[in-house]
Amino acid sequence: MATTFELDTLKIRLNDAEFQMLDLHQRIQRALRALILEGALDPGLKLPATRVLAKTLGVARDTVENAYGQLHRDGFIVRREGSGSYVCETVGVRLRGAARLRMKAQGTRGTQAKPGAGLSQRGLKIFNSGGVNDQQMVKAFATGLPETRTFPTDVWERLQRQVMKDYRGHVLLHGDPQGAEPLRKAIATYLNLERGAKCSADQILVLSSTRQALFLCAQLLVDAGKPILLENPGYYGAKKAFETAEAKVIPIDVDVFGIRTDLLRADNSGATCVYVTPSHQYPTGATLPLARRLELINWAAEHGKWVIEDDYDSEFHYDGLPTACVQGLDNYQRTIYLGTFSKTLYPGLRMGYMVLPVELVKAFTYARSMMDGHTPQVLQLTLARFMEDGHYNAHVRAMRKLYASRRAVMLNAISQHLNDIATAVYTQGGLQIPCLLADGWSEENTIRQAANAGVQLPGLSRLYASDEKKQGWLLGYSSLSACEIEAAMLRLASALRHK
Repeated sequence: MATTFELDTLKIRLNDAEFQMLDLHQRIQRALRALILEGALDPGLKLPATRVLAKTLGVARDTVENAYGQLHRDGFIVRREGSGSYVCETVGVRLRGAARLRMKAQGTRGTQAKPGAGLSQRGLKIFNSGGVNDQQMVKAFATGLPETRTFPTDVWERLQRQVMKDYRGHVLLHGDPQGAEPLRKAIATYLNLERGAKCSADQILVLSSTRQALFLCAQLLVDAGKPILLENPGYYGAKKAFETAEAKVIPIDVDVFGIRTDLLRADNSGATCVYVTPSHQYPTGATLPLARRLELINWAAEHGKWVIEDDYDSEFHYDGLPTACVQGLDNYQRTIYLGTFSKTLYPGLRMGYMVLPVELVKAFTYARSMMDGHTPQVLQLTLARFMEDGHYNAHVRAMRKLYASRRAVMLNAISQHLNDIATAVYTQGGLQIPCLLADGWSEENTIRQAANAGVQLPGLSRLYASDEKKQGWLLGYSSLSACEIEAAMLRLASALRHK
């Protein structure tokens, strides 16, 4: 530590990039504070008089006075009338004690704490899971991204201005944790008409995403150490949500028709919930037939189970009309329905919802209120008007037509450029196409080669919970134009053939 004040040390610290956006007196104050915290200035060390330091630094005396005044108020220095300003002795003692504790915890000087150190068991599970990495920019052939360049932003902005004008300061306050009533009514109307659901606005819970809905299900429906049934292969976000809640994931195999209900009936794990994607199984794209939907409902009713129905991508069905959702067929109120606007509108909206059996609404609403309170009211009320005025249905219809044409381009490009490498699995809808690799091709190697060519290949094998994993990719196409699909496919084919 310094026993005399070193002006050169202060001048060097004043040039730190972190201080450059501050006012001059704040720069001096922060620089001195940093030197004290780092132990570079000894406790009890006398600081230069404000007049002297001001002259040395070439600044006004008031500037230094303001810096010293703030340091004094914060307890970093003491000021003695007629004597001067000194580094606080008490702060120095505490800093030395904290440094000794850090050294003891780390074992040796200069070592860093291991990432994840000090976490609870649940915290370690979350840390080790690596989280979920959302795609933040359009890139071939990333999944989960809709077309956003044609979104009617002018309409959205006009409706948002209307909301601000009509509701004024009210939308700036806290909102209902369950969701704004106009939006809950609009969602219920849409689901009843378009998805064959049977629900009221009182059963809707507006959330930020399907992922948040899954987290709530994991917390409220499955105890730590208890089993939860998931499709195999299946959505990794669901698997991570339940695993980090310390539930035991039990995989239930799917076939060309979706989840095997015979395996559900044969399960004796004691699980009280099953997570399914019946309208468009993730990642195979299978649509669960009516007979199996009814079997699923009866199984849940007979054994007191919950069915968590993730109806993702159901709006984008290209061969005939989509099958009615399981929730609308369930007369026993054992189905929890999950939906999102991230794919139908845009992911930055951060808006999803649940349709809950009546007896679960309050519990889920209370839990949501403890997580993040509510979804921003301005966005909720704007979306409500977007739906009420018919813009939502019109946009979905336009996107369905656009995505169908892009899917055709994608299927043709795979057949034309990758016919000896991978085979596309035909699906009736969705925003991505599963592809299975031909014998002799490695999923890991193709992903690495594609990355070198600027192409992203989401792997299939990671979505399997069992030892038997199929090698392949899940290729997203919805956010790419026909020209972008063709160009990316040519780059991919060239990269894979030039090993």
